[in-house]
Amino acid sequence: MQADTTAEILDGKAVANQVREELRVRVEDCRKQGMRAPGLAVVLIGDNPASHIYVKNKIQACKKVGIESFLRQFPADVKEEEVFACIDELNRSEQVDGILVQLPLPAHLPTDRILDAVSPDKDADGLHPLNLGILTAGKPGLRPCTPQGVMVLLERYAVELKGKNAVVIGRSNLVGKPVALMLLEKHATVTVCHSRSKDLAEIAKTADVLVVAAGRQCMVKADWVKPGAVVIDVGIHKREITAGPKAGESEVVGDVDFPEVVKKAAKITPVPGGVGPMTIAMLLSNTLMSYEARMAGK
Repeated sequence: MQADTTAEILDGKAVANQVREELRVRVEDCRKQGMRAPGLAVVLIGDNPASHIYVKNKIQACKKVGIESFLRQFPADVKEEEVFACIDELNRSEQVDGILVQLPLPAHLPTDRILDAVSPDKDADGLHPLNLGILTAGKPGLRPCTPQGVMVLLERYAVELKGKNAVVIGRSNLVGKPVALMLLEKHATVTVCHSRSKDLAEIAKTADVLVVAAGRQCMVKADWVKPGAVVIDVGIHKREITAGPKAGESEVVGDVDFPEVVKKAAKITPVPGGVGPMTIAMLLSNTLMSYEARMAGK
């Protein structure tokens, strides 16, 4: 692709809608067989406005596909013993197939210990150490939602990964490491880099598929991108517009300088509307996967 063309937009919202409709049909089929509805429990602690919005969106998404939601809400000063007791109750519940602890948690709570307390087979986020170990071993299981959303998006847009050079910027357990493993599963040649990598822009330029999960707004510029590359932007940031008719208003941007990179890439995810909707769709998918496994075992 030439540098003066415009990339195809990878529409995560549209693909997420497709996935949700497929999940709705699967749930409907189970209900027709006399089974109960799948259940997702969400643990929400504190009064973080963004967390409340995210949880509301997740509960609405559950309703649309026929998954029952159970909200467990606590004040910011909740004692950790109460949180562990809640998770233990949800682990034992016959109505709950997936458990999500909404992050971030208040500073006094031990985030890692609380997440690890979730039963691995109800780990809707796919982030339990056991599930990450299963991913590392290349075995099927509950996968981290955002990386899995990236992979489904690439698959639905028929992006060839076999033998391609994939570069992942970011090494978090949430996105960078798991997406690198998933790309390896699809036979890509994968390079993982981060803020301390030397010649980061030069490494990025080798990518046929560039996944950016660095947490730095608009970090990746057009001269970081190989012409014709597929660019997946996992970042999301809110910033103030400083010039023009919308000066003083806020806008949402990613880790990629979209207006410039869109002219150089072959395919690119927008922010918002790219990876974000896919993450919620994969949360529902994990819940249904856990539900189907539990139903099959009865």
